[in-house]
Amino acid sequence: MSNIRKNYFIRLILRIIILITYGALCFLKPDWFDVLDGLNFFKQLSPLHLLWLIWFIDMFQQVVPVKNQLALGSQKLFANRFKPIREKIDKKALKKYITETTASAYLVLLLWGALITAIALLYYFNYINKMWLFMISVLFYVCDLICVLIWCPFRLIMRNRCCTTCRIFNWDHLMMFSPIIFMGGFYAVSLFVMAFFAWLMWEFCVLIYPERFWYKSNTALKCSECTDKLCTQYCQKLRK
Repeated sequence: MSNIRKNYFIRLILRIIILITYGALCFLKPDWFDVLDGLNFFKQLSPLHLLWLIWFIDMFQQVVPVKNQLALGSQKLFANRFKPIREKIDKKALKKYITETTASAYLVLLLWGALITAIALLYYFNYINKMWLFMISVLFYVCDLICVLIWCPFRLIMRNRCCTTCRIFNWDHLMMFSPIIFMGGFYAVSLFVMAFFAWLMWEFCVLIYPERFWYKSNTALKCSECTDKLCTQYCQKLRK
């Protein structure tokens, strides 16, 4: 098992612990969730501040080049992770690849939007409150690494080879924090704005530097060059 995969499994375990812990707080200390309201973020301290800081650092690492900590799939937008092929890049094939994967990506966005709309309706009709919107985001926080390490339903739509080549790898925080945007307040808005910035930067790089996102133009994305080995259930089949 690669160091990156071990690291991500540790992260998954920690995220599950976070889910259980904050789930328990919903019943034991519901008043701690008052920091979700308006500017209460600045009026009282609670364990939610710690999670806010963790999330903010996670997103910051997606918008700056980071070595030996994050998977290549998340960092391939940066020039330092780009290893151009020796031969001339097939511009026509590259354009076709980006067009097709972008179409699949926005189909995912459409379906995700439908899910978030359903959650929003539950909130506006008072079936769930801000605390449970928050917990849905924490659940998505866990599901994010389940998709990376165990099984990803989005591969059925994206048809990508693995996480390293995934067109929507850095969409995770935008998708994760989309439920809490409906509650308003500094806590939710600050996280969503940072997530949107990370998403916008990713999409900008896909538009300006598409060659960094295709394994036939970026050697670093080829199976033979892979050091992350995150998606072993797929990689093993490809290497037979």
